Amino acid sequence: MLRRGTLLAGATTVALYLVATVAPAVAASAPPAPQPQAAMLEALQRDLGLTAEQAVQRLANEHRAAASEAALTKELGAEYAGAWLNGDASQLSVATTDATDAGAIRAKGAQPVIVGRSLAALDAVKAKLDGASAEAKAGASLWYVDVTTNSVVVLAADQAAGEALAAAAGADRSAVKVALSTEKPQAFINIIGGNAFYIGGSRCSIGFSARRGSAPGFVTAGHCGRAGATTSNPSGSFYGSSFPGNDYAWVSTPGHTMTPYVRGSGGANVTVRGSTQASVGSSICRSGSTTGWRCGTIQQHGATVNYSQGSVSGLTRTSACAEPGDSGGSFISGSQAQGVTSGGSGNCSVGGTTYHQPVNEILSAYGLTLVTG
Repeated sequence: MLRRGTLLAGATTVALYLVATVAPAVAASAPPAPQPQAAMLEALQRDLGLTAEQAVQRLANEHRAAASEAALTKELGAEYAGAWLNGDASQLSVATTDATDAGAIRAKGAQPVIVGRSLAALDAVKAKLDGASAEAKAGASLWYVDVTTNSVVVLAADQAAGEALAAAAGADRSAVKVALSTEKPQAFINIIGGNAFYIGGSRCSIGFSARRGSAPGFVTAGHCGRAGATTSNPSGSFYGSSFPGNDYAWVSTPGHTMTPYVRGSGGANVTVRGSTQASVGSSICRSGSTTGWRCGTIQQHGATVNYSQGSVSGLTRTSACAEPGDSGGSFISGSQAQGVTSGGSGNCSVGGTTYHQPVNEILSAYGLTLVTG
């Protein structure tokens, strides 16, 4: 969560990937990629170590990969086991439990990977971990479905703590991998990014403009305030808020003007054009009132993070750094809104890991319409 809080220094190293200039091995039938915005290209060059040409190529690759993944998710149905991009985003891999799907996957320009568990099966294993007692969860930092290894990964300070969670949950032990980590996510409470807003003496950040019917407002992190809490700059009130379990909220702001923008590098506006979820391995940038505009890559979708206040499910894990005060701020990939900052570990001096609540879940929960350009 990103209100006022303390980020631990268990930093995650952000790898710098270079993008091949050859045509990517993903489907060519996707609609043309939108023209990249200057602020996005500048940040990708800075944070991922890319040239301008490589940044443009990467965004085009990711655009095509997202279209291929969406199509194959529907086509493969129950046999679908996830998808991910390689380090330079030039190759999309799609996993399936049925080897006969290989031809359909290659037809979309992706590399087939035959695995033993479907995504639905992995989600079921993770759901058991989500349902474990707070006592069983206490020794784990987070857990998530890792489509690249066809497993559910539990990060914990020691092996015994991770195995204890799996045992208490009654999860299929063969599907669970325990990875040792000093990472300890903390709620980023009291100061948050995009543009700042205030709840009494606390500060959080605006995620994205979103309307409910004709009522203007914005989405942000649920830990920033409870339903009924009032805000200033802009003035408004929390219409709804959910935390823990989820980490989202919608703030109603009567009389204020909504825009389709996210504050980008150097204060330039980045235009939001939709909310299509980006693939694992895609580049992603976030905007926050403490550390501004920072970029990284998507590591996993659907992670459960165990904060001291309780666990939050369905978060996306990224290598974009953040610090206390960035909570609630915007995550965007290309021109597509991805989510609002929840919490993380590390910082922007040594690197870190940050989690966001997917924006489409927030829109669905409150019946909202995202404001786009």
